Amino acid sequence: MRLISLDVLRGLTVAGMILVNSAAAMKYGAEANVAPILLHVSWDGLTLADLVFPGFLTMVGIAIPFSMREAKLDSAQRRHILGRTARLLLLGFILSNLYWFTSFASGDWRLFGVLQRIGLIYCACAFLFLLIGPRARMIAITAMLAVYWPLALLPSLDGVGTDIWVRGHNFVASVDRLLLDNHLYVKGPQGYDPEGILGTLPAIAQGLIGVAIGEMLIRREGTAARELAMIGAAMLVVGGAWSLAFPIVKDIWSSSFVLVTSGITVLALALLHQGLDREGRAPGIGATAMLAFGTNAIAAYTLHQITAGVVTWDLLLLPFRALRETLGDPVASLLPILIYMLLIWGVMEWLHSKGWIIKI
Repeated sequence: MRLISLDVLRGLTVAGMILVNSAAAMKYGAEANVAPILLHVSWDGLTLADLVFPGFLTMVGIAIPFSMREAKLDSAQRRHILGRTARLLLLGFILSNLYWFTSFASGDWRLFGVLQRIGLIYCACAFLFLLIGPRARMIAITAMLAVYWPLALLPSLDGVGTDIWVRGHNFVASVDRLLLDNHLYVKGPQGYDPEGILGTLPAIAQGLIGVAIGEMLIRREGTAARELAMIGAAMLVVGGAWSLAFPIVKDIWSSSFVLVTSGITVLALALLHQGLDREGRAPGIGATAMLAFGTNAIAAYTLHQITAGVVTWDLLLLPFRALRETLGDPVASLLPILIYMLLIWGVMEWLHSKGWIIKI
């Protein structure tokens, strides 16, 4: 069983990752004044850029019940899970340290990253799906999100003042500073890694929320759009209320961030599920285009990471420089980004047309 809506939404999130990463490249590499919604918030809050990665993690969880229908942990299944996890961790480490490989002497390497977190969450959720039942997993989700709140509010380990509303001033960040030393994404005395150590705990909860959604979709005969919408709205409301005390912070993967972003992802899936998964309904042009990204998501992300500098090449910047005064930076800066995304999509569409799926 394969849901078109899930593949399309996965494609949209991968396209979103490429979009927001390229927007940051335009801002810092081409000094363009890009639309703020395409940039990550400095600390607490939420923009479009902050939705794509947690959305992808939720879908990692949703896909697990579909890919492991027998729900049996044997030696072959164990090898498969551990092998895929190892490949994701290795590929993620390589992509996170492309510049370090050109100069080992700098010592500026990073342990964690996007694919590393995906690998860890996939591994944890796959084993939990096979080892414990749905009720136990719901208890685990609740416990992880609840415990993470007071954990984040503990005094910092290195003497930095504790204030959850101030960037880097929290226990979670201090654990990264203590254990990861200088190998952090955010440098300095208030540094941390946004895919760091303790933040993996609520990220596992986010993956398990996806697992629960996947199980519901398998059990439900016919469309489940209404149920998905109700669940998504409930998570959005609870997460929004919780954010008044425990702010929505992507960089430490706060519990309110998990609920709000999971809620938005499930609401988006409900909309797509209603329109795309009905029997006899053919996907439109837009949905078909996103299937190219969705069926080869990791391959598209990897190609983007390797070619990220292309978006600021002089050739691609020509339309931006020619039209920035007429259209303004926020609109003109999208032109090289869209051209770059079209190039990556072309490769993925070629793979899709051949029926080739690159599995990690």
